[in-house]
Amino acid sequence: MLVKCSVNPLEIENISHSVTLVPRLEYSMNLLNEIIDVLDDKQSELKELNKDLVHDFDESDKTHINALNIEHLVIYSLEILLQVKNNMNRISNVGTIPEVLPSSIPMIRTVSAQLFGIIPNCSQKLSEISVHLGSIVLDSAALTMAKFDFSQSNTESAAILNEVKLMVGSKLSKQYPNLDFFKLCNT
Repeated sequence: MLVKCSVNPLEIENISHSVTLVPRLEYSMNLLNEIIDVLDDKQSELKELNKDLVHDFDESDKTHINALNIEHLVIYSLEILLQVKNNMNRISNVGTIPEVLPSSIPMIRTVSAQLFGIIPNCSQKLSEISVHLGSIVLDSAALTMAKFDFSQSNTESAAILNEVKLMVGSKLSKQYPNLDFFKLCNT
């Protein structure tokens, strides 16, 4: 039995493109999870290595300052990427992608740039993720006819980065109660 139906070629193309978004999004999420695992391990390692600095910190010793700055950077990066992961978990359909992902991309790029000197492999994978997510955002926006404002996304990501910076500073101030972490990280 043959059924005659009319199919709009544009609809087929849109369905095809939206189906290709899912594997790219899953791949990006898998890469992100790998990086989060690496940073989580690095955070534990640094906490253990720096535990003596709680009582024996010397502000004039550059190795002490550098050790705490690296720990701060790793925790900061980890917290930002956890925020990105939470954003990505909010995606429920192709229409939510242009709403959720644009602010995550500058945050990923920020972390990538900061990790370049200490964990280059993670930095490289984050660059790859930002490219993937950028293409996913553009493709989803084309499919849904969505419009978004990159300046608003940049403002949102800057606000999140500032919140995370304060949170990490507070967290480390509790871990190292005798140190002024805000002063230390700004020198």
